[in-house]
Amino acid sequence: MTTVAILLFDDVEVLDACGPFEVFATTKRQDGELAFRVVTVSPGEKTVTAVGGLRLLADFTLDDCPDADVLVIPGGVGRKREVDNPALIHWIAARAPRARIVLSVCTGAFLLERAGLLRGLAVTTHFSALDELAEVHTTGEVRRDCRLVHNGSIVTAAGISAGIDASLHVVARLCGEEVAIATARRMEYRWSR
Repeated sequence: MTTVAILLFDDVEVLDACGPFEVFATTKRQDGELAFRVVTVSPGEKTVTAVGGLRLLADFTLDDCPDADVLVIPGGVGRKREVDNPALIHWIAARAPRARIVLSVCTGAFLLERAGLLRGLAVTTHFSALDELAEVHTTGEVRRDCRLVHNGSIVTAAGISAGIDASLHVVARLCGEEVAIATARRMEYRWSR
């Protein structure tokens, strides 16, 4: 089974993490079996408090998280602190090459940038952070008019709900478009491709 690891941290944007969680956790292959094992990982304590006060309990810490085929890096106001967390940035940089796909949602792109994963790539983020990302992402293009940018093994999504679209895009890549369409239908979600 394909493993998806979703990063959680204090002040993570709820839908940045939980939107992809819902997509991957409900995706069924054409034989009806679940397609993904979804786990969550925290850089510190397993209990984190998301934006708005929602408390989440991570399955793993950085030290014991299994390798993942898909690594999801969400954003939120907490990313401003986490970009200066050397243990987390090292973990992302070390784990990304072992993943088939790394997906950032919203301002999670700043964590990928800090980890050195976006060099020379076209990227996107939440519309309110596009200028800020352009200031630090000087080796590639910041796209301002799209919900996601696909760069082979690196996918960056615009803000918040765009993480659902990007996750469905990843499902389509790994499991086929029919499976992604069925997942969106199961979620009663109008997929913006």
